[in-house]
Amino acid sequence: MLKNEFSTEGGDQTPVLSIIIVNYNVKEFIQNLLESIKSASKGITTEVIIVDNASDDGSIELIQQKYPWVKLLVNSRNLGFGKANNIGLRQATGRYILLLNPDTLVKEDTFEKMIAFFEATPDAGMAGCKLLNTDGSLQLACRRGFPGPWASFTKIMGLSALFPKSRWFAKYNLTYLDENQTYAVDAISGAFMMMTREAFEKTGEFDETFFMYGEDLDLCYRINKAGYKVYYVHTTEIIHYKGESTKRSDLNEVKVFYEAMHIFVKKYYSGSWLLSLFLRSAIFFRELIAFMGKRKLVFLAVLVDIIFYNLTMLFAVEMYQRYRMPNWEIPQYGLPVIYTVPVLVHILTSVVLTVYRKDRLSVLRTIGAVIAGFFVITSLTFFFKDYAFSRGVVLILYFSLPVTLAGWRVVAKLWFKAGVTGGVSFRKKAAIVGTGEEAVRLAQKLQKKKGGSRIAGLIGLKRSQTGERIEGFEVIGSVDHIIRVIRERGIEEVIFTTGELSYNAIIGIVAACRKENVEFQITGGESDFMVSKSEVSLLNEIQLFEVNYNIGLPLHKVIKKTFDFLFALFILIFLFPFLFAGRVISGRKSRFYEFISKFPQVLRGKVSIVGPKQEAAPGEPWLGKRGLTGFWFTDIDEDENSSKPDIFYAKNQNIWLDLEIIGRTFNKLMNDS
Repeated sequence: MLKNEFSTEGGDQTPVLSIIIVNYNVKEFIQNLLESIKSASKGITTEVIIVDNASDDGSIELIQQKYPWVKLLVNSRNLGFGKANNIGLRQATGRYILLLNPDTLVKEDTFEKMIAFFEATPDAGMAGCKLLNTDGSLQLACRRGFPGPWASFTKIMGLSALFPKSRWFAKYNLTYLDENQTYAVDAISGAFMMMTREAFEKTGEFDETFFMYGEDLDLCYRINKAGYKVYYVHTTEIIHYKGESTKRSDLNEVKVFYEAMHIFVKKYYSGSWLLSLFLRSAIFFRELIAFMGKRKLVFLAVLVDIIFYNLTMLFAVEMYQRYRMPNWEIPQYGLPVIYTVPVLVHILTSVVLTVYRKDRLSVLRTIGAVIAGFFVITSLTFFFKDYAFSRGVVLILYFSLPVTLAGWRVVAKLWFKAGVTGGVSFRKKAAIVGTGEEAVRLAQKLQKKKGGSRIAGLIGLKRSQTGERIEGFEVIGSVDHIIRVIRERGIEEVIFTTGELSYNAIIGIVAACRKENVEFQITGGESDFMVSKSEVSLLNEIQLFEVNYNIGLPLHKVIKKTFDFLFALFILIFLFPFLFAGRVISGRKSRFYEFISKFPQVLRGKVSIVGPKQEAAPGEPWLGKRGLTGFWFTDIDEDENSSKPDIFYAKNQNIWLDLEIIGRTFNKLMNDS
């Protein structure tokens, strides 16, 4: 028997709790989990068994080096969740057995409260605690009904989501029940399943027919059949970074999930052919929806192109009739062809020129497709003379299409941020919880990290610290008022450093802030990495200068210079006169007026609208004229003496980034005026 180093009980007695974890390529997550287990196990004799499913991300070496008290069992290949857990179960010797996912964090009181619950509830064979998402919301899978015919039907058809408070429609996820009460349920999540040894020995291991998903439902079903009850316990909670192992595999998660449901139904509801048909249909439609979801921008672009193309065709016909041939009409037989064939030619031409991409809207490729389509259409009319009604309509159409088809893409990019990839997203505003050395070190690392979060300040553990400055970072509030700090400061990320706050406190804060639309991240040992729902960020990356900065590329320089001239000219003609009149009437210069009054310098080529704060010195890695605005102006939290915003801009410069910065500049200047 392995006895962990942090237990306070002596001797070689049988452990109270055996913790079994199946790991697959989640190195950073399991490190944080083991640290939280260490804190939660004080006063309890435990054994920790990790079954590794052939990870290749350094997990095995990490566990061997940093956590010698863990019993590590390494598989030569990925055996799946159920089979790997069974290997661990055969090694477990504890009075209670906990099956725990590697991408979780437990509170200091979690094990203590769960053991106390079992001791006070004799009919409990298995229990799970409250599972939270990283935004503090409840993870629905932590209390479930069995996927019988009706429950499966309502889930597949979406009725359970439409009527979450209905006892009739919400049987699968039991959303009609109060999450802050403890009660018996059909099943709990495999992310946290605690059971008595007696129940395990009577029920047996996982059914290895299930590779992933479904095996937890099956085990809960057999626990119930054996005469025990399965409970949802609300008095303690953990955080679950759902699906991390699946992200690191090549599994089709949707298909595996529904296949598991199908196996479960076939095993226990074998007579329900109708339900089997529903499940098979669900697999097909969910995969279809997933396929379309990944390419929604493609389908949307095709649909909008069809609409705008035919609207432009109507415009071309109307213009030709009104100003050229008032009595001319398209023959009735030609109407179906006119509004189908040309647009189909354009769509096919666009496909060939890869206009439609799942992650971006291309303006230049669209214009290229219009030009190519013009030659195709004029060639077709040569062979099909019965449909060559008017060259004038064709000319008006193809002179107008670059405006309409490229125009809606520009609007979508600027106003809805659709299809903007490969550029730069503005950095999230972050607050770090803690005021100690580790918190300050983390803040400094994030400031140095290219594209890292903007640090709004530190959140102290005491109210009296508010307003202090520690190594240049302001303490903007305390954990007692963290919700108010988030709202008033516009915080988008809250980062916890391990050591200053207990896991109880961290998870409590996450739960309390569930409605604040904030992303929470937790650092690993010595602030070397952060884990969040969406990613693992390494903070000690080597910073390298790159030679090919966008701002120095010939095409970018031409586009930027042309844009500067045209935009400045437009503003001076159509906006500046109104600003000048307002200045005369009010008798004062606004900051916005002063900014626009510098645009003649842009026309003379002295400065650029967007650019670095100072002229580039010889030998610096970026090029370009000084800007009237830039990251240095819009990123108000950045050190004013730092050159990082200028280098960052030079590397990523493009026309859409310039427009984004100009938009933010105008908004800031008008708000300050």
